[in-house]
Amino acid sequence: MAKSIDQYDPKKFIIIKGARVNNLKNLDVAIPRDQLVVITGLSGSGKSSLAFDTLFAEGQRKYVESLSSYARQFLGRMEKPEVDYIKGVAPAIAIEQKVSSRNPRSTVGTTTEIYDYMKLLFARIGITYSPVSCKAVRKDSVTDVVDFMLRHEEGEKLIISAPMNIKKGRTVEEELKILLSKGYTRILLDGETAFIEDLLQTKVTKKHAFEILIDRAVVKNDEENQFRLADSVQTAFFEGEGRCKVNIVGKETREFSDIFELDGIRFEEPTINLFSFNNPYGACRRCEGFGKILGIDPEMVIPDPNLSVYEGAIAPWRGETMQKWNEPLVKNGIRFDFPIHRAVNELTEAEHELLWTGNEYFEGLNEFFKHLESKTHKIQYRVMLSRYRGRTVCPDCRGTRLRKDAGYVKINGASLTDLVLKPVDQLSGFFQNLQLTDHQQAVAKRILSEITNRLSYLEKVGLGYLSLNRLTNTLSGGEFQRIKLATSLGSALVGSMYILDEPSIGLHPRDTDRLIEVLLSLKKLGNSVIVVEHEEKVMEAADQIIDIGPAAGVHGGELVYQGRIDQMNGQTDSYTAKYLRGDEKIELPTRRRKWNQSLTIEKARENNLRNINVEIPLGVMTVVTGVSGSGKSTLVKKILYPAIGKMLGVTGEATGKHDKISGDYKRIDQIEFVDQNPIGKSSRSNPVTYVKAYDAIRQLFSELPQSKNNGFKPAHFSFNVDGGRCEVCEGEGTVKIEMQFMADLNLECENCKGKRFKKEILEVKYKEKDISEILDLTVEEAIEFFDDKAAIVNKIKPLFDVGLGYVKLGQSSSSLSGGEAQRVKLASFLGKGGNIKKDHVMFIFDEPTTGLHFHDIKKLLDALNALVNDGNSVLIIEHNMEIVKNADWIIDLGPEGGENGGNLCFAGLPEDMVKLAENHTARYLKEKLTS
Repeated sequence: MAKSIDQYDPKKFIIIKGARVNNLKNLDVAIPRDQLVVITGLSGSGKSSLAFDTLFAEGQRKYVESLSSYARQFLGRMEKPEVDYIKGVAPAIAIEQKVSSRNPRSTVGTTTEIYDYMKLLFARIGITYSPVSCKAVRKDSVTDVVDFMLRHEEGEKLIISAPMNIKKGRTVEEELKILLSKGYTRILLDGETAFIEDLLQTKVTKKHAFEILIDRAVVKNDEENQFRLADSVQTAFFEGEGRCKVNIVGKETREFSDIFELDGIRFEEPTINLFSFNNPYGACRRCEGFGKILGIDPEMVIPDPNLSVYEGAIAPWRGETMQKWNEPLVKNGIRFDFPIHRAVNELTEAEHELLWTGNEYFEGLNEFFKHLESKTHKIQYRVMLSRYRGRTVCPDCRGTRLRKDAGYVKINGASLTDLVLKPVDQLSGFFQNLQLTDHQQAVAKRILSEITNRLSYLEKVGLGYLSLNRLTNTLSGGEFQRIKLATSLGSALVGSMYILDEPSIGLHPRDTDRLIEVLLSLKKLGNSVIVVEHEEKVMEAADQIIDIGPAAGVHGGELVYQGRIDQMNGQTDSYTAKYLRGDEKIELPTRRRKWNQSLTIEKARENNLRNINVEIPLGVMTVVTGVSGSGKSTLVKKILYPAIGKMLGVTGEATGKHDKISGDYKRIDQIEFVDQNPIGKSSRSNPVTYVKAYDAIRQLFSELPQSKNNGFKPAHFSFNVDGGRCEVCEGEGTVKIEMQFMADLNLECENCKGKRFKKEILEVKYKEKDISEILDLTVEEAIEFFDDKAAIVNKIKPLFDVGLGYVKLGQSSSSLSGGEAQRVKLASFLGKGGNIKKDHVMFIFDEPTTGLHFHDIKKLLDALNALVNDGNSVLIIEHNMEIVKNADWIIDLGPEGGENGGNLCFAGLPEDMVKLAENHTARYLKEKLTS
């Protein structure tokens, strides 16, 4: 850096001096404000320590300092990052990879706030239509009635009346007396005026038509008369319980109603609460706002849709007793043109629906299950019903969680229920082509601009295939991060500091360009955008690169380079520079492995998969690729893994829709799904315990002379059980402070000062280090420290081999990124070595390059190849072209995401794939194979 850090202007730069958080080595850096800055470097070099643990932590602390003294008393212990000073910090917003929402009611629509605007739109301009006549439901206001009267010529006589409702339990005489006491003197009896007092002298019965005469007036267009008419109409509506009649004498008579009803049905008027599934008023009555019910599962009723009705596709109608339900359909199908010999999956939607509803010739499945439910006093019927029950989409709300009558409110022929089930790209088109009246346009203009803006941002970040009804807790980390990014853009904040953690995760290279546009939009609004990223395209778009290194862990934490990507040459020899220049690269494999055994997923049709057959080779490295939303995760995570897992008895997950798995699946002895979920649910879970190395370390400490003298057993050196651990923090090292209005804080335990153990345990030392100091060693340091203890080294060496040499042995699993957690799992399998070789294991990896620098991808490939060379199968869901080009076999799904995806576009060798002309993956793979 040309000038001293103190000489930079805090109005133009975010200045960090002397950062020492984690492995940062007294780092000085000036980050330009209102720019797109990429922080890169090897995994574990200190990128996140600089971006999140230093910069964001200080931004959060500064925000807390701005709160009132009352609020600060709950937050006073928020510690300052270990740094000399940070100047020029703007309000900080961190967008991380973790899916923080586990709420079963949280959806894409509620997270992005689009749903809130849509509720408002439907409440303001939605028109309710009767499901009986399909006519618009409306009610008359006092103004409507007065306007009707004033449209007639001045001087015309008029009568305002209201129907006389005789309350239950009252006689006509009693009702008339009540009217008299209210001040009314006349009524209309069968259309003729009569005095109430006279009627009370005679016998009147309920057979007559009674109306209360409210007012007699003339049409006169002056203010006083308008007030009088309005007052009379209001009274008529009150007395007539929502109904009133106006008779323009000698001309016309019209009835009015201020009740929201049509076709004998009283409808709810559109309000925001009517469209809120998180409110008991708006939630579906049947599923209570969860979208799923315990009902009859169509998949269980027709388990094999390749069969026809004649061949017994309907499972409950196969037995001798229940065949009587199937016979009328088979015999009479010809009468209503039903194809009984055609496979169920080839039936039209109407024909499929007919199987359930039935007609005059046969009783459908709905009637059949009603019959079973009426016989549940007999055990055989209860057993039969249970066979076909499952968690199914609620038929009333179609899984949208909204009450049924909310679907009667429509805009341009579409209800809110219809719209939330559409993918974002289709929904965006709907709102852009919306035809509204001038009045509707005036009311909805501001709401519509918010909706269309936010939908366009979701499309820009590559999520056009999601529907607003998609549950947040089913999203991947990358999808969730990009949703939060789109939400931030929609809120249009300025002067803020956005810190993003690898937003390109889970994105096909095709979509990365659109992501860059979004990041640049954030910058243009007047924000500082700081991105921790390894993606080359994002680096090229950045105003500045900050390269942290030179290596990982204790060998990192230094500023290696700062400047533009095109000025890197000659200024630095870091790993990032070497790979960008091409001095180092991930080589192509010398040969592609051949395979002769495989398994085939037949007729996969879950989510957007289009009845495809996919052959997956065994004994090689296979990569499943395709644009975001093309169906990769559905194929592998929802069909293949649960199906094989059930065969092996290791998982009970529901399997996605498909016919069967055929081929050499019996060759698989074990299946392991290595995903990015944390390695343990407890905050005590850490790498050293996960790879089973801590048992040997505890054993070693318990055998030391001082331990024997004090009677310390291996359990005394465990932070999971009572004995040697600190009693205050129970071996956590930190104490959780629950915050009322912010995320909970974890602060260092004051008793053990974060060391986790009692003082007497810490007095036991091996090679001058106590058990707490051992847990504080990085994997790389531990290998050197325990060089004479093969049992320990053999367990932790795989962590080093997968590029986690910088991770501390006792580092809490909650602080590991998704990619790091995945590599810890991979290391545990590599560590099993000898045991694995006896079995054929199918390993499934979900985007293992998450959070990896080019140099680390090289190490990861070595580890994956080691698994294959041991005789196992490796299947990887991946977008990174460095991994794709090293595959022995590629399965490409697409061609697009969502409804336009789900097809098998290619299966074969990388060299054959690049010959495809119109394929997104092939286009980017070609660059890597030819470079």
